[in-house]
Amino acid sequence: MLCFSILGGIMISKLSIDPLQEHITSLQNLSKETLHELNLPISTIRTNSNMIKKNMQNEKDIKRVTRIEKACDMLQDRYDELDYMIKKQSLNDMQEEFYLDELLKQRVEFLSSIYPHVEFSLELEKSIIINDKKGLSKVIDNLIDNGVKYAPNSNKCDIKLENYSLSIQDYGCGMDEVELLQIFDRYYQSNENTNGFGIGLSMVKRFCDKNAIKLSFKSTPNIGTTVLLKFKEN
Repeated sequence: MLCFSILGGIMISKLSIDPLQEHITSLQNLSKETLHELNLPISTIRTNSNMIKKNMQNEKDIKRVTRIEKACDMLQDRYDELDYMIKKQSLNDMQEEFYLDELLKQRVEFLSSIYPHVEFSLELEKSIIINDKKGLSKVIDNLIDNGVKYAPNSNKCDIKLENYSLSIQDYGCGMDEVELLQIFDRYYQSNENTNGFGIGLSMVKRFCDKNAIKLSFKSTPNIGTTVLLKFKEN
């Protein structure tokens, strides 16, 4: 009797799980198809805006097209994130070899268009690492974005890469020891007036733990915060 009960339970579970699995597979396929369809309009906007800009003389028109190009870059970034999430669902290993210094230059160039008032100081040593490149891009964006948001009265951000150690230093409000103990708590924000949902650093921590990156913070109230990431040497 017990065997029949167990067998019945297994069959009921399978009947419940199979439709859910089919639904998840359908959503994944829809995401892949949507991603593929988005690639064409992004490429079309980028190509045509470049062609139009070459023949322009009016400074105001050039600025308008430049804004279109920046918006297209932001759309491309969201496209890449969606592509990353889809691949992450189907692949266990997202590791690849790349130059960390080049990735940092790319991310700073992108963020400079969003925060033109910020002066980014870069000291980058050539460094090849093996890691999740797209995921690390999101981590870098998040950390720099935090540094800018929590330093509204400062226009400086220093980024240094040396001996496989990355430091991102801002000159903002800083944190005391109690706040430092809470920064990885989901939904915690040291400043309730700052935009955001407070989940960024908890995600950063999980990524670093999973990808063997040592993460630490140094901070002093009213002076600023330095984020330190230590990578494995190849």
